[in-house]
Amino acid sequence: MPELPDLEDYLAAMRPRMVEATVLRVQVAGISLLRTYDPPIDAMVGARVTDLRRLGKRIVVALDPEDPDEVEPWYLVIHLMIAGRFRWSEPGASLPGRNGLAALEVSAPGDPAGRGGTLLMTEAGTKRRASWHLVRGETALAEHDRGGREPLDIGVAAFAEQLRLERRTLKRVLTDPRRFAGIGSAFSDEILHAAQLSPVRRTDHLSDDEVARLHAATQQVLTTWVARLREATGDGFPEKVTAFREGFAVHGRYGQPCPTCGTEVARIRYADNETNYCPRCQTGGRLLADRSLSRLLKDDWPRTIDAREGS
Repeated sequence: MPELPDLEDYLAAMRPRMVEATVLRVQVAGISLLRTYDPPIDAMVGARVTDLRRLGKRIVVALDPEDPDEVEPWYLVIHLMIAGRFRWSEPGASLPGRNGLAALEVSAPGDPAGRGGTLLMTEAGTKRRASWHLVRGETALAEHDRGGREPLDIGVAAFAEQLRLERRTLKRVLTDPRRFAGIGSAFSDEILHAAQLSPVRRTDHLSDDEVARLHAATQQVLTTWVARLREATGDGFPEKVTAFREGFAVHGRYGQPCPTCGTEVARIRYADNETNYCPRCQTGGRLLADRSLSRLLKDDWPRTIDAREGS
């Protein structure tokens, strides 16, 4: 799922192409994509794009509708979910193959008659989870806000308050959209590695120093990756939005050496999710129980990296 750095990269590329542009065409091919019916999606044609913003893991396109009777702005709320992606193409571009969900063609910014481009939305796989909601006004938009604090705009005291609202593991609380906006599995792994904290550490067991370390790691990792992605994209459009990036310390690097200490990166798997961590840097040499493997191996499951390396 695209997370905060990925979405900020998308926004930085979309703003100069879309803000102050006029919507010329809307095409929705994915039956499950559109979740609202009023305003009708076709009524977006002729509307002016006034702003683009991020709401947690959602992209919001603010619109000034053409209809003079509409007194409130409209908002197109786009959630890419796990496999949704954006592409930028030429005016009049067709939806790509079986993965194409929607097309939003706009004029050149500030010139309704000028040639702009087409924002295409795709979704890989067979499960259609991505969504569009077209709503009227800030009150309706607020219903899509999960309430999490923006991790780059929060001080250490407010960060600590969010952490300690419930007794949970650090991995769960960092990825909870009611607590922090825009952090998912990939960047939570990277943040916890940078903070040298276990993903299963309980929030009520953290010292003030550890909270401060986690806050600093959160801001450092996210800020670094926002800058890194923007540098790579430049004036182009993001094309390789993925949860597995070259340069990650642990996420997606199971079995590979930790860049800090060289220890083999370990993992915890549950359902369709995976947590990656360094057992030396983060858990004091202890291997966290993988539900499937530890159940299978039982007494043969190594409890520490020393036991694993000696087997």
